[in-house]
Amino acid sequence: MQGAIARVCMVVTAAILNHPLLFPQENTTPPEQEDEVIARMREHQERLEMEQARLENELSQLDSKQEEQSSSEEGYSWYLWSTVSFVIFFTIEMCRVNLSDTEIRPVEDEDLLSESGAITPRTMVLDKVVLSNFCDKSNYTSSHENWRVREFVEGFADDLLESLRSVCDGEADMEVGDFVGIGSMFESWKVCKPLTCDLIVPFSPPDPYSFQFDLWCSPSCDMPPDMQGCGKIKVDGFREDKEGCLCGSANLGEDMLCLLHGGEDTVQVEHSPEELLCSRNTHLLTKDQVMKWFQITLTKAWGRISHKYDFEVTFGHLDAAGALKIRFRSWKVIVMNIIPVVQLEGTDAYFVPHFPSDYDSPPDPYWTLSLAVYERSLLKHFAKRLPQNSCHLHCLQIVTFLHRKQTVLTGKSALTNYHLKTALLHLLLSKRPSVWGIEDTEQRLRDVLSFLQRSLHEKRLHHALIGNSQVPEEVQLPEVICKAEPINLFRSLFLQRELYAATVRHFKEMLRNAPVLIQEFTPPLSNGGLHHRLEERL
Repeated sequence: MQGAIARVCMVVTAAILNHPLLFPQENTTPPEQEDEVIARMREHQERLEMEQARLENELSQLDSKQEEQSSSEEGYSWYLWSTVSFVIFFTIEMCRVNLSDTEIRPVEDEDLLSESGAITPRTMVLDKVVLSNFCDKSNYTSSHENWRVREFVEGFADDLLESLRSVCDGEADMEVGDFVGIGSMFESWKVCKPLTCDLIVPFSPPDPYSFQFDLWCSPSCDMPPDMQGCGKIKVDGFREDKEGCLCGSANLGEDMLCLLHGGEDTVQVEHSPEELLCSRNTHLLTKDQVMKWFQITLTKAWGRISHKYDFEVTFGHLDAAGALKIRFRSWKVIVMNIIPVVQLEGTDAYFVPHFPSDYDSPPDPYWTLSLAVYERSLLKHFAKRLPQNSCHLHCLQIVTFLHRKQTVLTGKSALTNYHLKTALLHLLLSKRPSVWGIEDTEQRLRDVLSFLQRSLHEKRLHHALIGNSQVPEEVQLPEVICKAEPINLFRSLFLQRELYAATVRHFKEMLRNAPVLIQEFTPPLSNGGLHHRLEERL
């Protein structure tokens, strides 16, 4: 009997020590949520007090009959109190888990996505005929117009970069490589105008200099937590000693000859860190200097070949160096984003100073690592395994179209086209290829929107490739990327509550307006005027 009493005392003590009001956790709720949480705690405390009173009453009754109980009855009592103690302790721990969940996830954040009467992806009304018309219309544009735009852009970019190389001094300036097409136009899911082509152009320093990289996932990295997915670039090859011949760092002219080096000797021209686009007093490559150099050089390159073309080219501002708007005499517009990048050695990953669609770029000297080439390879991998007329790109076209239209109505949010593409890639990696047929467009569209809703609710959207073991080996992702920890693309939403609230409102309004926007994009047309109206409306 004494053992049973000890066990009851232990349960009561555990309830007191584990009470949330006695030892609050670090992630406490904001002041405006305390009333509801405290009310739940008081109800829980009253239930514990009632249970304790009942146990004390039973103990007093058992004490009065203790002398009459046999040894067998004492054994039965021991099992009974052990069971009661376990049930009470388990109940207390479950209540603590519920309370801690309430503290970690603020109530108002949950209400943003779970208001009564709010439209969800599952309750959103979608007309299958309208969706089919949308897919047919976007298909027609992709197959009849986008390929001609890509052909023009690739030819013009080759000519422009060749002129840019002639502007650069091979011995004293950066070396520019061939462009790589990325983004929606080159992945065949572009649906809205203006037609935009994103091109990345790798550059490297002249000999004997080279780039050294420090990734966020390197063992010796000391980057802050909010710089995940970034890296620093160091220019290597500077001479530490200042002694030696000056002919390598000074222009002696054609009539002057160095007495230490013969006329046939090759002397490496030395540069200061600033000349190689480094930040002041460091050897770290700075994005501001790179963008300034690229803008000036690209403008000079266009000046050399502008007489060959019969259209107008307008350059963007310095923050978006390489952004060109081409306007033809027919008033048709094509946007080109030519972005200078640094290639991670031995890979198809590139350090990018900025993306045109970025909400906020990291500050110098941190460069964002882009895996766009591998993402394009992953889409090609799925294209070989999905049904012949698959719906995965149609889903992405519809979601990006809705996002763009909603942005016009309510302004920018933290949501970008890259987040939408990331959600699709996660679903492609997790679902069977057979469920992506054209007849499954409606269901897969709801899946994409539901995935985004859940990601916003949890403020967690992992990068589709970094640290993801589901990525097939055929994509040939670098080992350092495969072994890295997953990166949360929604991490900033934990710190910026106003931005999070605006993004949730944007998403909810997008769901509410989706049927009307899709219907407006695909009005009922007669077969005779279909092809003509398609190009006009897009």
